[in-house]
Amino acid sequence: MITRVQKQLNALMPWIGLYIASASAVCTLAMAADAFNGFRCKKLWFPCKYFSLNAVSLTLLAVAMKLPMDLNTILLYKSDWLAKLGSLVFLSTAMANFITSLGFMSDKEIIANVVALGILVITVVANVLCHVIQLKFLGAKYIIDISFPTISMLLLLARFTALAITVPTIKRSLERKYKEKHKEALRAEEMVQRRETIFNIDNQRREMMKYWVMAETSSPQFVMARSVVCTTLTLFFLLPAITLVIFHIQSIVQVKDLLLAQRPTSVYGGYTRWILVIQSIGVVVGLIAPMFRWFVAVGFKCSTTNFYNFRKEFKIEAHWIQTLVDCRESFSGLNIRKDKYYCWKCLHDAKWYFLTICIGVQTFVVLVSKLLVLVSALLIRPIVLCFIHIKIVNNDQSGDDINTNPNLSRYVVLLEGESELPRRIFRDICCRADNMIQTGRKKQPKCLINLLTKFVHFNGVREFDSNQIPSLHSHSQKPPNCWTLPMVTLTSIAIVLPNIITDRKSNQLLGAVSEGLYFAKLIEKYLDRNGDLTNISNAADVVWVGVELYKKWQDKDLQKADIKGRTHKETLQKLSDIAEKTVTNFMTDTNNFLVQDPLNWPVKVIAANSMYRITQTILLADKDDHLQTDEELFERLSIMISDILAACLTNLVRVIILKCHISSIKDREQNIRQAATLLGESKEILEILEQRELPSLDPEKAANIEEWRAFMKQDLAATSDEIANPNTNDEHVSIKIEV
Repeated sequence: MITRVQKQLNALMPWIGLYIASASAVCTLAMAADAFNGFRCKKLWFPCKYFSLNAVSLTLLAVAMKLPMDLNTILLYKSDWLAKLGSLVFLSTAMANFITSLGFMSDKEIIANVVALGILVITVVANVLCHVIQLKFLGAKYIIDISFPTISMLLLLARFTALAITVPTIKRSLERKYKEKHKEALRAEEMVQRRETIFNIDNQRREMMKYWVMAETSSPQFVMARSVVCTTLTLFFLLPAITLVIFHIQSIVQVKDLLLAQRPTSVYGGYTRWILVIQSIGVVVGLIAPMFRWFVAVGFKCSTTNFYNFRKEFKIEAHWIQTLVDCRESFSGLNIRKDKYYCWKCLHDAKWYFLTICIGVQTFVVLVSKLLVLVSALLIRPIVLCFIHIKIVNNDQSGDDINTNPNLSRYVVLLEGESELPRRIFRDICCRADNMIQTGRKKQPKCLINLLTKFVHFNGVREFDSNQIPSLHSHSQKPPNCWTLPMVTLTSIAIVLPNIITDRKSNQLLGAVSEGLYFAKLIEKYLDRNGDLTNISNAADVVWVGVELYKKWQDKDLQKADIKGRTHKETLQKLSDIAEKTVTNFMTDTNNFLVQDPLNWPVKVIAANSMYRITQTILLADKDDHLQTDEELFERLSIMISDILAACLTNLVRVIILKCHISSIKDREQNIRQAATLLGESKEILEILEQRELPSLDPEKAANIEEWRAFMKQDLAATSDEIANPNTNDEHVSIKIEV
């Protein structure tokens, strides 16, 4: 009976083998993706992007470790125990790969993930020990073979824990140093803004490069990767990996025989061999990141000028043990009852002695790591210096400029005791920023640039909405304008004009406004800090989707005869009537509370109110020019849109600067990357704005279209007074963009 049940259970084991192989393949692909991403971005310290320490990766590794944790299945074949050995090396490889992901975790996440990893490793080691004890008949060779990866995993776990303990202190130290460099960069930026125009892209590139260098060198993952403890992890799983390769070579004949065999070699069927192959590939792929991190750290050490100052080399910096020291002193200041005094004293003493031992172990681990890195650097230093010398000579002969702006080296963020940044790595960091700017230049908005060439002044900001148009809601304020809503409304009107000769003009205008809305939305997102205009910009988004994709406004087809009239005046009046009906229906059907606050109106009502006011403004202005054709009106609307876009885009540099000043350690690098790309995309836009004379408007007010309108109305009144009084001087100065 038992035998029959066992056979039935064994019949399902090949499916378990397939599950193990699949989980191993996913981990291998994730490590390969990180390796590819590191090469693609020229980050040879290989940040963890796809394969990091989290619940998903730990679950996959737990599935992949089924063979060494299987106590009920006897694996006697060569491929079976080799697959078990490969699983242990595979786990060590995974640990060495995702150790840098600790840098972007919170303190609670670090504790949870490291504890979970420790439970997994200890469980695997315990199961392996049970196998070693129970299966003594396999011989001493099996015990020796399996001991290498087992010891390696325990050493890796110890070093993993040692590095995890220091991460909170390291991040606080990095943040403090980053803020110091950031203040220095801000002072330099203010001096540049006083001397030079903000729209010069070369000036902005130099300023952005400082923040990029700070963000890259202060990245916690980069700091983890170049630390001595992380670097020496490579050496602790390199020996088991080499052992696995040797066993593969020795077993090549047996594996060939097994592949030709018709019957399965274990209860897992033929999937045991697949597990062995996939996990072996994972070990080879997983070697890439740790080995290159080792080279990076040794390169750091080789580049230092005081290389033979051994006293300084073996100094234990405070951040390595500060967390443990803080924990050791954490009981001070507690109110302890007298009847519990003895128990608290014993507990405090036990904790103090335990943490003192931990501090000693941590110090020993750091010293051994420093020694291993130093020995490695001593061995390869002559080769590195020779290679660097040859490369410098070749670059000098070819005329290449390898000396990136030396002033940027002041903004490199280093921890206490870290070696200076090698010139090659520093140059690669700067080159990545330049590459991002160049990538942005390839994506410059051509249609938008063509539209911006039409603007000469900013009168369209004032002219699109006239105060002479009576409000449809006299008992409440009208909704304020944002940058995007009048652009979308004017474009909707332009493409519905009846007698435009070709559709090419309309399509070009749609393309230009679509490109312009991308920048305008960024400006509204970053400069509308209180979110007051969110509902207004949402109305523009809703309208634009219909206009761009379906040529519809408020579900009305702009190409049909019920919208288009015989003349543009008829068309404008139809649009105005539809918009007026939408607003008045809302006023009559809605309670007074919602009507009084225009920021809470539905987006369709906000869009309809904008359409009503703009169409009525155009009709009012059209009374003075009865001979204006549809083509002329289209051109006039295009210029008006261009004026609004140009006024909006004067805030673009301020948005780029704000993105560089993001303080969140997680988002800092990504935001500066986006700012660099945005700077490249806006190159020609900034050049156009640099050639224009801009009104003297406060930077905070320049972010709001209503402030622009108020300023330009005052300016118009001042101009009228100047005509009446020629002695009045009207001066214009450039907008000064401040953060």
